[in-house]
Amino acid sequence: MKLSLSAGALVAAAFALHASSASAHVTFETAQATPNSTYKAVLRIPHGCDGQPTLKVRVRIPEGVIAVKPMPKAGWSLDTAKGTYARSYSLSGEPVAEGVREIVWTGSLDDAFYDEFVFQARFTDAFQPGATVYFPVVQTCGNGSEQWTQVPNAGQDAHSLKSPAPGVKIAAASGAPAAIKAGNLTIEQPWSRATPGGAKVGGGYVRITNTGKEPDRLIGGSFPPAEKVELHEMAMTDNVMRMKPVEGGLEIKPGATVELKPGGYHLMFMNLKEPLKDGQTIKGTLVFEKAGPVEVEYAVRGMGGQMGGQDSAPMEHKH
Repeated sequence: MKLSLSAGALVAAAFALHASSASAHVTFETAQATPNSTYKAVLRIPHGCDGQPTLKVRVRIPEGVIAVKPMPKAGWSLDTAKGTYARSYSLSGEPVAEGVREIVWTGSLDDAFYDEFVFQARFTDAFQPGATVYFPVVQTCGNGSEQWTQVPNAGQDAHSLKSPAPGVKIAAASGAPAAIKAGNLTIEQPWSRATPGGAKVGGGYVRITNTGKEPDRLIGGSFPPAEKVELHEMAMTDNVMRMKPVEGGLEIKPGATVELKPGGYHLMFMNLKEPLKDGQTIKGTLVFEKAGPVEVEYAVRGMGGQMGGQDSAPMEHKH
C-alpha cells in the first residue's frame, strides 16, 4: 500500500511540475485571431526573474501587425517606439506605411504576483489562416531578465522551446469555406486581393497540403475575370523584387504544406476584364498533375498596399 501511495505521489508531483512549468511562460489570454480583424491582446506575466520583481515589459510588434494601441496601466509608465513598415498596408481603405513597432511598460511587479498588459492590434493579410504570429517579449527585472523571444522553426514544436515568444494563431474568419479535399491534397483558404480600377493583373493565394505518399504538382488553373492564370514567384535580389514564372509547375511533396502568399509563390490572374472588389467571392479552378482540376472559391479582400496589392518595393518582372 505504501508503495502504491508513493508512486501516486510521484505521479502527482510530476504532473504538478509539468503544469507549473507550462504556466510559467509569458502567454496571451486569447491566443487566436482572424485576418483583417482588431485583436485585443492580453499579455500575462506570471512571475519575475528568479524571485526578483519585474520592472519593465517590452513587446516587439512583428511585421504585418498594424494599428497598435497599448492600454495605459495604473502605476506604470508607457512608451512606444514607431517605425516604418517593410511595405504599405491598408487600414479603412487608406494606405498605412508606419506605426508602433515596440511597446514598453515600466513599473514594478513583485515576483509573488501576476499581472496583465493590454494592447489592441490588427492582423493584416500578411498572415493567413493556420499561421502563428509571434510577439517577442523581454521581461526586465532588478537583477537580470527573461527573454521570451524564441520562435520555432518550421515543423518544430513550440512547447520544446525553453523561452518561447507568445504566439497568436490565425483562424479562419467566420463563414469561411471549409477545406477542400482532392485526392491526397487539402486546399485551404483560396483568396485574392482587391485591385484598383484599370489594373490588368491580380494575385491568387492558397494553402495546399499533401497528405499522401507521392508528390503532386500545381500546374495551372482558371479564373473567369482573367484571360489566363500563371504561377509566379517573387524574391528579393539586390534590393529589387523580382517576379518570374515558375516553369513546370510547383511541387507539393508528400507530407508538405505549400503556401502561396504575397511576397512568395502566387498565382497571377492576367489581363483582368474587370476590377476585383473587396467582399466578392469568385469561383475558379486549380489544376494539379495528379489530382486534376479542382474547383475552388476565391474570397476577395481589401487592397494591402500599392501596385495592385503587390509589395511596394522596387519590382522587376521577368518573363
